[in-house]
Amino acid sequence: MTDTRQRLITCFSAVFPDLTEAKIPSATVSSVQSWDSIAMLNLVNVIEEEFKLEMDFEVIPELDSFAKILDYVEQLRNKEVGSGKDA
Repeated sequence: MTDTRQRLITCFSAVFPDLTEAKIPSATVSSVQSWDSIAMLNLVNVIEEEFKLEMDFEVIPELDSFAKILDYVEQLRNKEVGSGKDA
């Protein structure tokens, strides 16, 4: 399991404590009842803090699953590594 994936699971656990670690990788907006707009803002804040990055608020509505968020965070981290920033 990648470091990014495990750290993102930890972020999801913080925002969705009722969601088991085994279910987090398959989590989507439609499968997690408590995943509303407030939870999404909390999740974004936790992810930004954990990974020391800034997410584009225009992209956030498209990030409706763990898998999409993982892909997006990995893309951001790769850009930072490529630009010489510490990710």
